[in-house]
Amino acid sequence: GRTRSYEDMTKEEIIRKEKAKFAKICRGMGVERRKAAETLASEAAFMAASLYELRNIINEKGYTEEYQNGANQKGVKKRSEVEVYNTMIKNYAAAVKQITDLADKGRKPENEGAGDFLRFLEGRGKGAAQR
Repeated sequence: GRTRSYEDMTKEEIIRKEKAKFAKICRGMGVERRKAAETLASEAAFMAASLYELRNIINEKGYTEEYQNGANQKGVKKRSEVEVYNTMIKNYAAAVKQITDLADKGRKPENEGAGDFLRFLEGRGKGAAQR
């Protein structure tokens, strides 16, 4: 069957798809390591879906918004979604790194997990950026 783009999915479906990608990375880990990785993967999957949502808002509305504080104070500021996106992308990257580190420590030879991580990134949100 054809691969659905995130545009056609609900947030819950995106989260499930992201969790499945992380589950592949976590295969072959010991029980304790996998439990830790799965907890991180659950959060990372939520962040991936949220980042996709935020990206759509930013693409639609832009990076800045006008504000007015009282009669004489007005101007342009960074859109609040941009602030949230910037914070979340850092947290997402940190979670992904922790998950791949856990996966890599559980495998030999040393570099085997790197290919999994690159394939994971290549498959993330296909069609999401083409708007």
